[in-house]
Amino acid sequence: MDLQSLCKVILVSALISLVCHPCSVTAGDIVHDDDSAPKKPGCENDFVLVKVQTWVNGIEDAEFVGVGARFGTAIVSKEKNANQRRLVLSDPRDCCSHPKNKLDNDVIMVDRGHCKFTTKANNAQAANASALLIINNQKVLYKMVCDPDETDLDIHIPTVMLPQDAGVSLEKMLTSNSSVSVQLYSPKRPLVDIAEVFLWLMAVGTILCASYWSAWSAREAAIEHDKLLKDALDEIPDTRHVGSGGLLNINTRSAVLFVVFASCFLIMLYKLMAYWFVELLVVLFCIGGVEGLQTCLVALLSRWFKRIAESYVKIPLFGAVSYLTLAVSPFCIAFAVVWAVYRNVSFAWIGQDILGIALIITVLQIVHVPNLKVGTVLLSCAFLYDIFWVFVSKKLFHESVMIVVARGDKSGQDGIPMLLKIPRMFDPWGGYSIIGFGDILLPGLLVAFSLRYDWLANKSLRAGYFVWAMIAYGLGLLVTYVALNLMDGHGQPALLYIVPFTLGTFLTLGRKRGDLRILWTSGEPERPCPHIRLEHQTIEELNDEK
Repeated sequence: MDLQSLCKVILVSALISLVCHPCSVTAGDIVHDDDSAPKKPGCENDFVLVKVQTWVNGIEDAEFVGVGARFGTAIVSKEKNANQRRLVLSDPRDCCSHPKNKLDNDVIMVDRGHCKFTTKANNAQAANASALLIINNQKVLYKMVCDPDETDLDIHIPTVMLPQDAGVSLEKMLTSNSSVSVQLYSPKRPLVDIAEVFLWLMAVGTILCASYWSAWSAREAAIEHDKLLKDALDEIPDTRHVGSGGLLNINTRSAVLFVVFASCFLIMLYKLMAYWFVELLVVLFCIGGVEGLQTCLVALLSRWFKRIAESYVKIPLFGAVSYLTLAVSPFCIAFAVVWAVYRNVSFAWIGQDILGIALIITVLQIVHVPNLKVGTVLLSCAFLYDIFWVFVSKKLFHESVMIVVARGDKSGQDGIPMLLKIPRMFDPWGGYSIIGFGDILLPGLLVAFSLRYDWLANKSLRAGYFVWAMIAYGLGLLVTYVALNLMDGHGQPALLYIVPFTLGTFLTLGRKRGDLRILWTSGEPERPCPHIRLEHQTIEELNDEK
């Protein structure tokens, strides 16, 4: 294996450990009902995000996002039903005593602290306020609940908490002698957004393309293998590695070590998640994306430019490189650099998805599962890995490590780039529907294996395993999105649903058809040696002549 292939294998191995992230929806996930804050009469609202739209001197200005309290009147969901009210700064600022302001159905803004949330709400209500905005002392949102001893609550105004930075902005508006008014409403998310449909098609289409490329390469290698054997009757060369240059076959040990390595890397991401570390991940992603895009383009263009694709030049450290690769590389590098520079603009997700899909297809071309045994070990370990870091890690770290890393909560950015994402088109809260590369790559390894086996065994689509594996993957991912919506947008580990569908279908069909032993051990159909078959044919011809 030359240095270029070795670097490619090392890079994809490292990237795989980064990409097992759950399907999720970003935009400051709604803080919903919580068992740690039980409901009781007068304190039974669901926790919902609230939009606070501002107007300064009658001109529409900034919009802020807060969270509604467990107590008080429920906030209207439609903008047209929300009243626009004047905003007033409380005096005293904490509103722990009756405000000195003369309020006329105004919205009053107060600081957090010094007394209960319900005390502030009661004082604001008594002063004829129409709503209460409480400014947190941190740049995060906080669930406002009732104390256990509060049993007789009669609060009829909505109460919303805003983060500290929103409070600073609102205070500047008020202290500049401007007339400031606000409108509070909490729009509901659609049950299904079309972004999830496109994301599903992207994931399924990526595995479909990668599987056919992998199977085609495997069949070409098998044909070349048979040809070499037929041309060498007297002297059989060692052809075990013909057509396998640059491929990485996973074994059971590496499948288990992958989960250990990925877990260690995830912890490092969680602990070191900062601006500089995200920038480092962006560089790694660009390197992988350039390699993936270059590989895909060279494979595609070589059909029309065979001459330059088959002409090579030796480059130090990289060995023989085709002229077509040299021609394509500048475009791929420029594409990745432009994306990295402008990755924060609204349409940058397109470039990220192109680089990501190219990388995934390339990895599925390079990395192979040799048999069903290895595939079962790999997916089972990934299944446990996903569940542990999404759900169990909450007990150890007081938050879901996987979701925090995927969203980039501690980095001040939109999270790591090893994701496919599409903006939620009809969601009033905006944000993205995302899926981690690992939720495509890991099941994709098994699906690609199924098509390689089908082609080598000369099975039809109906009699083979590929169609059923693809259907199982598609259904597993569909169930993931259903669960995501049922869980009100909370991140879900996609492999929790995909692995049972995909692996279970493969194992069940293999056992039913009697192929399970071959699939489990060799992973390839038994084929007679062409050399021996040719020798038998020669002996039969000699016998006929006699």
